[in-house]
Amino acid sequence: MSSRADSPVLADLRLRIARLEGGPRVEGALPFGLSALDSRLPGGGLMLGALHEVAGGPDGAMDGAAALFAAGIAARVTGPVLWCVTRADLFAPGLAQAGLSPGRVIHVEAGDNRGVLVCMEEGLCHGGLGAVVGEVARLPMVASRRLHLAARESGSIAIALRRWRRQTEARDFGQPTAAMTRWQISALPSRPLPVPGVGRARWRVELIRARAGACLEMELEACDDSGHLGLPADMADGPVAAEGWRHSAAG
Repeated sequence: MSSRADSPVLADLRLRIARLEGGPRVEGALPFGLSALDSRLPGGGLMLGALHEVAGGPDGAMDGAAALFAAGIAARVTGPVLWCVTRADLFAPGLAQAGLSPGRVIHVEAGDNRGVLVCMEEGLCHGGLGAVVGEVARLPMVASRRLHLAARESGSIAIALRRWRRQTEARDFGQPTAAMTRWQISALPSRPLPVPGVGRARWRVELIRARAGACLEMELEACDDSGHLGLPADMADGPVAAEGWRHSAAG
């Protein structure tokens, strides 16, 4: 029996509220394929034609998990992916590991934070892109609104991947933005295997903010080569699964 949090009525209500709050014109969402996660998001997945925010672990440093989480999302949409950076350290094989083929990626090196935001907006306004990802340290409210509106018009999904050169810059994360969702992704130890080898990576996936949705925290297996997250085998059934995540009403 579904819980109240999983109710289709509540999911529909969240979607209507999101539209009233300036949600995207494009219909539909990109599901993660995990009911415990999708049921907390308006529309049953990550809203298309909208801006989303992703950061690394709570220490403020962006580890590879956050970038791979963004790559997994981009891998599951149709069309080219514009990825804007200020540092020439985008690792194509890592993106491919998360399902994002290098042949789909348009790589842009901007000079600074402002340059990345400008390139993201231009890419969204151009149209025809499946996703636009930009690695930024600061995301001012005005800039985030422009990105969100541009994403609405184009139908592309926009991801602000928060990345800081200095620890002091991390204070900007958590400030109000126009993003539909805000995520924090932390790397966890892999599950030990019964034989020598390295198991599938695990992440702590935290949905810190979801407009018209609910917050949650889950321990999941990292994106596979199709861009999909996985539910750890020891959490896949019944009450055990419920112990692997926490959720609360969005503020």
